[in-house]
Amino acid sequence: MKFLYVAPRYHTNQMDIMKGLTENGHEVRFISHYAAVIEDYSCVTPIVLGYSRLYRLIDFLYVKVIHRKDPTAIVFKIQHGFPPVRKLKKLIYGFAPDLVILRERSVYSMAAYYICRKKGYPCILYNQNPLWSEPAKTDLKHRLVDRMTPPLRMTPVMGEKKPGMTVKENDYFVPFVVDPCRAPGERTYFADGRIHILCIGKYEIRKHHLELLRAVEQLRDKYEIRLTLVGEATNRFQKEYCEQVKKYAREHDMDNLVTVKTNVPKRDMEREYLAADLYVIPSTLEMASVSQLEAMSYSLPVICSDTNGTACYVEDGVTGYLFRDCDEADLLSKLDDMLSDRERMLSMGEAGYRAVVGKYNFNSYFNTITEMREKILQENLY
Repeated sequence: MKFLYVAPRYHTNQMDIMKGLTENGHEVRFISHYAAVIEDYSCVTPIVLGYSRLYRLIDFLYVKVIHRKDPTAIVFKIQHGFPPVRKLKKLIYGFAPDLVILRERSVYSMAAYYICRKKGYPCILYNQNPLWSEPAKTDLKHRLVDRMTPPLRMTPVMGEKKPGMTVKENDYFVPFVVDPCRAPGERTYFADGRIHILCIGKYEIRKHHLELLRAVEQLRDKYEIRLTLVGEATNRFQKEYCEQVKKYAREHDMDNLVTVKTNVPKRDMEREYLAADLYVIPSTLEMASVSQLEAMSYSLPVICSDTNGTACYVEDGVTGYLFRDCDEADLLSKLDDMLSDRERMLSMGEAGYRAVVGKYNFNSYFNTITEMREKILQENLY
């Protein structure tokens, strides 16, 4: 089969999906709006199509002039950027896909969906809004957006099953995919007698590196621990925050306790996971993250905030701990509890590895998206 993906960028959370498709003999074309600094093309090389000339001018004015002091302005293009339509049409029709996955309810995806509908190519909308959500809004704006995007949607975010929340008829939960990397018996732990903590995330305020530093600082005299921070620092806002993190470590005499790394290529991340004994993701406003699954694939226990969109991948008390979002005291408590029992850390790491093997594998992903494709074809849901 031929699979076409259209997304803002070729994110690392798609790599094991691309690997699974290509290794099983399928043909994949990935069209991205732009390329990030850190991307790995070992499985699939995306076609970076970019934006139309008009939108590039709009984006320049919006990001560099009107909102030049706003670090979030760079994401404006994800929802509002529009493609060079003729080039996009040529790439889609020239590939003639059997299934199309469109990322986000964006202008770019609407253009791609319109092109695909004219040829009858089945399309699935992929975003990270929760499966369990409030009933759909029915005002004119939302009805128009719904008509201009695929009716079937998949998401890696489960959401909360609480009063007032529903699952829409054509919505599917499709978790991230990671390959199992190292079973507990295939790796070592506690090098030099210390517990090595790993945290991965862009150097942004919402990633809460400083909160984690403060927790580690309070536990430094109680446990033999080391902390490694790994993250992207490519734009000026990320670089400035990274310097704040380094400054805190220096001023609090943590240079020998904390290692700060930037822009580590995906191919080198295995070394970081194998050197770690515990993975912590302290960020807030996290729609969905795949790193906790990656950590579990290396048999690591995980500590994660309870509002992380993919917190459901961590079974509290079994594969790790969930702490109350933005609650430093609870983060400290969970970290203290985890560090106090090395045997429990090992059993949680083993449970996490089993979860990756059993629930977050490529076959589950493939079976679900092909089931969705059959529904589109049978019910004419174009």
